[in-house]
Amino acid sequence: MFSTALNAISLGLLAVVSVVAAPGGISIGPISVGPGGISLGPGGISIGPGGINLGPGGGPGAINLGPAAVNLGTAGNYAILAKSGISTVPQSSIIGSIGVSPISTTAFTGFSDTLDSSGKFATSNQVVGELFAASFAAPTPTTLTTAVSDMQTAFNDATGRVTPDFTNLGSGELGGLVLTPGLYKWTGGVSVNSTGVTISGTPLDHFIFQIATTLGFAAASRVTLVGGVLASNIVWAAASVVTAGAGSHIEGIVLGKTAVTLETGATMNGRILAQTFVALQSVRKCLLS
Repeated sequence: MFSTALNAISLGLLAVVSVVAAPGGISIGPISVGPGGISLGPGGISIGPGGINLGPGGGPGAINLGPAAVNLGTAGNYAILAKSGISTVPQSSIIGSIGVSPISTTAFTGFSDTLDSSGKFATSNQVVGELFAASFAAPTPTTLTTAVSDMQTAFNDATGRVTPDFTNLGSGELGGLVLTPGLYKWTGGVSVNSTGVTISGTPLDHFIFQIATTLGFAAASRVTLVGGVLASNIVWAAASVVTAGAGSHIEGIVLGKTAVTLETGATMNGRILAQTFVALQSVRKCLLS
């Protein structure tokens, strides 16, 4: 059965309201409305199982805004994952493991990698982590096959989401914009000029950027996160090449249908999951978010 109770106390300009619906229904209260605005006390808002839950005090970040998260599966175990190869112009700095499949260790170029005695992975002084290739000893080939499949599934999920919140925002130029949580879709390319772009939200918010062709970050441009937004909750899904210009900085997960290039001095906090090739040109730091 569904029942409600409504209680209101009027104290001058202040009203305190409590609404309860049971079982599994709506609970709103107490709410204080006064000269200082609206505040939600302990017990916030709770709407049904799995619904909206605004915790004690209605604190920031209690509601997840934007689309549901993209599940990376085991591809999320890698800072960089590619099918055709990963190259570096030393000295790059990568924090996190990298992998190539279905190709052999020759797909790593510029890393001066050393095969571990187990034969399952290699190491490099440019990688704080391990290097994995399909030619290494078991179980590495099988593990990589699964990760590449998960990468492709994640790309299809991200690009297949429907009913975008924003379509062709800025005609594809994001420089100077502040982006809020949501599903974004562009039917052409997207670029970020030297002004940079700001992504604003909370640690629980998600952002998916569907890009039909290329994604480019101008030299010295920067993606700036405010409000506690996590790079792991940002997905750049591009159907064509992705290029980060010299000295630029990217935040988020790049799901690339083709090649991804980070030019000299570029930095990144996130992951690069590319279905062809990843080229690093003396990248100062590529962090596993």
